[in-house]
Amino acid sequence: MFENLYRYSRVLARHLDGPAAEERDRFVAHFAASGATRDSVSNLASELLVVAQRLDVSGTRAVTPEEVASVADRWVRHHRRRGRRISPDRRQRFVQVATDWLRFMGRLQLPPAKPGAGTDLIDEFARHMQRERGLSPITINNRCWHVRAFLTWLAEQHRGAEDATLHQVDAFLSMRGVQGWCRASIATAATALRSFYAHMTATGRCAEGFVAGIEGPPLFKQEALAVGPCWDDVQRLIASTDTDQPRDIRDRVILMLLAIYGLRRGEVVALTLDDIDWERDILHVARPKQRCKHDYPLTTEVGNAILRYVREVRPRCASRRLFLTLKAPLVPLAPNGLHHAVASRLEALGIRCPRTGPHALRHACATHLVAEGLSLKQIGDHLGHRSASATRTYAKVDLVGLRQVADFSLGGLL
Repeated sequence: MFENLYRYSRVLARHLDGPAAEERDRFVAHFAASGATRDSVSNLASELLVVAQRLDVSGTRAVTPEEVASVADRWVRHHRRRGRRISPDRRQRFVQVATDWLRFMGRLQLPPAKPGAGTDLIDEFARHMQRERGLSPITINNRCWHVRAFLTWLAEQHRGAEDATLHQVDAFLSMRGVQGWCRASIATAATALRSFYAHMTATGRCAEGFVAGIEGPPLFKQEALAVGPCWDDVQRLIASTDTDQPRDIRDRVILMLLAIYGLRRGEVVALTLDDIDWERDILHVARPKQRCKHDYPLTTEVGNAILRYVREVRPRCASRRLFLTLKAPLVPLAPNGLHHAVASRLEALGIRCPRTGPHALRHACATHLVAEGLSLKQIGDHLGHRSASATRTYAKVDLVGLRQVADFSLGGLL
């Protein structure tokens, strides 16, 4: 790797003859493979040489973070004695480079992680949901998150999962309400706790009848409007990305998939290059909840946007995921990245709506289809709903149709 970075023989010799040259070369090559620019790779190689000259990595011994910090402090004092100023940022960079290198080599000795409250129980609960209930990874992660939060709160009360009382469950859920959670979110937390304690009951670690006492706030069918931005605002949002900026080119595709196809954010980030059938103009979308693939016709506009993104913007790397970060390290785009892409653009355009994340565009898609006259069955199939009840809420947001019903005169029927 060093031969590709340095043309001057003296500079190259300094890197090749320095300590742990082979180990440094492997780490620099690994960093370059992540998509880093040539300048970034060269800077890392220089910083790594400084680290290797001061940090003893001979043999196979592991190095602790405390030792790294001590070496960094000696390096700072060495320069200060010679009248050179070393900023705190440079010291932190020394520590970061050394730590990343040691971790890459498997030589970083970290203290044993302190297990969180109920870690073993949560891991067991997750396996139960996966193997016996067959729940999707998203549902499993969501329920484990709620249970972990409850058990952590319990630990602060000096109680364990087996010692919890219904009064404490109620207090925890009430606390969520005080923190600003809506009733639907609190009900989701209650569902997660019921599922967890049902498993605890089945394994003999919780009293019969405990689960029945876990109650969330009352919810009523179809009580809430699934509100997203109006379709004119959606079109304005997509049009705002019609530029030559790499981020806009990528986000244009994301916004189209969310708004035109009504995809969930998890379905978007899970797309791969292999999910696009260019010969038949078909987009294959994995539906985790249905455990199947859903095929959509690839429209010309969306297809052209994807093609431009892949050809001009998408970094070349080993990952087959369609959407990647644009800067090193090159990794698949996370769901939170989609939320920022949507919310920040809605805010920049002054578009106000109750929801500002990717799901708002899914709602906008469904509402637009209702306004276009599609049946709830057709809309449900398009959105990948498992039941008609999930689609029924969108009938309430067709305000034009509802006003027509309200204005209907019964005089001719009398």
